[in-house]
Amino acid sequence: MKAKKVLVKGVEAIALGALEADCKCYFGYPITPQNEIPELMARELPKRGGVFLQAESELAAINMVLGACATGVRAMTSSSSPGISLMCESFSYIAALELPAVIVNVMRGGPGLGGIEASQGDYFQAVKGSGHGDFHFMVLAPYNVQEAYELTVKAFEFAEKYRNPVMILSDAILGQMKEPLILKKLKIKKYPTDTWALTGAKGRPSRIIKSLFLDSKELKERNLKLYKKYQKMKEDVLFENLVNEEDEIVVVAFGSMARIAKEACLNLRKKGYKVGFFRPITLFPFPEKTIQDIIKGAKNQLKFVVAELNCGQMVEDVKLAVNGKAPVISLPYPPSVIPFPEELEKDIINV
Repeated sequence: MKAKKVLVKGVEAIALGALEADCKCYFGYPITPQNEIPELMARELPKRGGVFLQAESELAAINMVLGACATGVRAMTSSSSPGISLMCESFSYIAALELPAVIVNVMRGGPGLGGIEASQGDYFQAVKGSGHGDFHFMVLAPYNVQEAYELTVKAFEFAEKYRNPVMILSDAILGQMKEPLILKKLKIKKYPTDTWALTGAKGRPSRIIKSLFLDSKELKERNLKLYKKYQKMKEDVLFENLVNEEDEIVVVAFGSMARIAKEACLNLRKKGYKVGFFRPITLFPFPEKTIQDIIKGAKNQLKFVVAELNCGQMVEDVKLAVNGKAPVISLPYPPSVIPFPEELEKDIINV
């Protein structure tokens, strides 16, 4: 495919990334602000020999994804905050079964039905509490349309590499705004599924994928295996680091808020302030080592300022990474209250 520039929404870029990654199955249920994903997949997936099915509910959709992934097929679903909550039990099963599912959450304001305005209120749910038991998603947070496309491809690669569900955590701003996207043929990595996928046992021994371990020793070993896998994921941590050793303040933000924060930081630098910018792209695993390296390499006493479109969630992971070696200050902006860069500049200066 020859590279070409198109003008698309963030959610459309995610769908195009899934098609580029050779996603074969999409199952979902409509909910704003992500409906353009199933709309595009419904139109394009069958043309490529794939399967699109609008399920009767979010519960049905995620369990269809579970079934498809168990056969080694690249499959995904997408939803928004209340719909994601309905899927949480099955997330736990998918992680326990070690299946490579891709899930997209285009966040909306909450709690409850909330509204479809911008929000990053599902951070805790994505990185800490996606369901019961000791498990984690790998969580990727794009901040522009190009990243939404390319990180979706990476999501399918990581899901297969680690045999683990991967969540793309977006929001209403990125989901619904239009930006230029360079559509290009990407190098797609695929990992073998023929050693575990359920494809029929003709000519080979049968395979069992299960999450029920009644023997306590067996359950312990399964959880330790998953724990080691989550530690290994740190090899693929992604981030953007614009911090100099002379900086005195480091502003940390992800997703759409990072766009606002980055502009504010660059403006403050032009005005002579020693302000750096750091953006986690993988929210789990969190880039804690890089934050620790920033502290070690700083010539001045640092302060970390965490700007989020919620009442303060990622700030807890920043505090854990900083580990008491610098002050960490939260700048919460509740859902739908989107600051202009100039407002954020003033808040950073006040810090």
